[in-house]
Amino acid sequence: MAATGGTCESSVRKRRVDSRKTEPESADSSEDTEEEKGPRSLQTGTFWLTRIVLLRSVAFVYLVAFSVAFNQNKQLIGERGLMPCKSYLNSVKRYVGGRIGPAAFAYTPSVLWLLDWSDMDANLDGIAVGGMALSAFVLVTGMANMVVMGTLWVLYHSLVSVGQLWYSFGWESQLLETGFLAIFLCPVWTLSQVPRRCPPSLICIWTFRWLIVRIMLGAGLIKIRGDKCWRDLTCMDYHYETQPVPSPMSYYLHRSPWWFHRFETLSNHLIELIFPLFTFLGRRMRLFNGAVQILFQVVLIVSGNLSFLNWLTIVPSLACFDDASLGFLFHSRGGAKRAVLEMQNEASAGRAAKPTKGMLIRRVVNISLGVLIGCLSIPVVMNLLSSRQVMNTSFDPLRIVNTYGAFGSITKERTEVIFQGTLSRDPKDPEALWEEYQFLCKPGDVYRRPCVISPYHYRLDWLMWFAAFQTYEQSEWVIHIAGRLLSNDSAVLSLLDRNPFQGRDAPRWVRGEHFRYKFSQPGSTSAAEGKWWLRKRIGAYFPPVDLEGLRGYFQSRSWPHPHVAPGRSSSQDA
Repeated sequence: MAATGGTCESSVRKRRVDSRKTEPESADSSEDTEEEKGPRSLQTGTFWLTRIVLLRSVAFVYLVAFSVAFNQNKQLIGERGLMPCKSYLNSVKRYVGGRIGPAAFAYTPSVLWLLDWSDMDANLDGIAVGGMALSAFVLVTGMANMVVMGTLWVLYHSLVSVGQLWYSFGWESQLLETGFLAIFLCPVWTLSQVPRRCPPSLICIWTFRWLIVRIMLGAGLIKIRGDKCWRDLTCMDYHYETQPVPSPMSYYLHRSPWWFHRFETLSNHLIELIFPLFTFLGRRMRLFNGAVQILFQVVLIVSGNLSFLNWLTIVPSLACFDDASLGFLFHSRGGAKRAVLEMQNEASAGRAAKPTKGMLIRRVVNISLGVLIGCLSIPVVMNLLSSRQVMNTSFDPLRIVNTYGAFGSITKERTEVIFQGTLSRDPKDPEALWEEYQFLCKPGDVYRRPCVISPYHYRLDWLMWFAAFQTYEQSEWVIHIAGRLLSNDSAVLSLLDRNPFQGRDAPRWVRGEHFRYKFSQPGSTSAAEGKWWLRKRIGAYFPPVDLEGLRGYFQSRSWPHPHVAPGRSSSQDA
């Protein structure tokens, strides 16, 4: 029994010794496992996920812009458009000496110079479809390279350069500048969400941050230096009602209490003039500014239809965030987030890959980008500091660095041009029945609810807003539209919502009437009747015109005279 007990004791001692030996071994192995796994949360200071979000955001705006181009370019700048781009290119060709050479490309950078002009509509559609396909690929996959993003930039630049009046908005240059910067986010050839050999350049990230700073400061300074109502905090009393294309929310926001409008205006000044400077005050302040700018743009999206401008302005704001702050947008088990975690763990453990020759060359490219943006920013900064500040202007033909701004002056009354047509022989006949054309989105029928189209954009509707506070002599294209309506032109009519003469003879006369519009009061009798708007006639915008009377007007401007619909001339002569 004693021998047995000794054996048991020795075996117990052995187990204790063995267990003591295995304890540090298991501890070491657990430590190795922890090192392999690394921290489960993303670290600050890297921008791999930021790049994916930026590229997808730019691709989304490109997709919208090319969709607008595909649906509207033929009617606006196509073969039978209101301002054919072929005529514009021919005029540029004559201006630069009659040759398609470097001077022509410098004056109007566009791939259309290289294409066959016998079918310009097909060229315009091809550019738009190609842009839609590439941008959809980047949006869906989150992958891009310099070739893809460079192609998108060239294609859209080709449209903006020949778009003339229809592409004269500030957001066109803003998209080109944003798209240009996005090229340098990507590797040259590799298609991967997280290309290990091409880390996001901090210089490129800062060019996006510099863009949002300039956009907001430009918008804020032009307001302070512009309309007096921005200084006495009353501009928001008018903005919702008089903005280019109001939304249903505009109707209700317009009736907010006076103190709320003062708060909105003051907040606008803080967001545009003070908060952008937080970008330079460290990570926390930069995150705050990025969040505020995005929230501000969302409010603007809800309260109006400003094309894709606000969606586009969100893009550079995203550069205020790093991987740690954007990680919530990605699945924990997703490939991109897991790959970034692995690279951060390797870097913290001192196992980061040594820079290759290609990576060193890329650093030179990134530094060159920073120098280029810095040099091109000099006239832009001088403009911001000038008391004669101009907005939405480019200082270089490629529109790489531009000035921005919006609503430097606020219209206090809303006026609209309403096209009307009649089949009457005599436009002065008091019994003549004048029927109204309705545009796709701009106010017309007082019973029609304001539309919601953002980020989409109806270019003609927007320009009709400008025409309403000008004269038809300043906006001659309005008369061009009237001539097309006299012939029931299908291209122009496709840009409208309602043709009162559909399925009937074309009108004998068309005129433009000028009306003053105001929102109806919620809860009033007019609102109960279904009226969103109240209107009062100001007078004639342009007098009644007919096809024959417009012949000389069209010829003097080299516009093709509209054809009379088949069977129409005989009925007129009868």
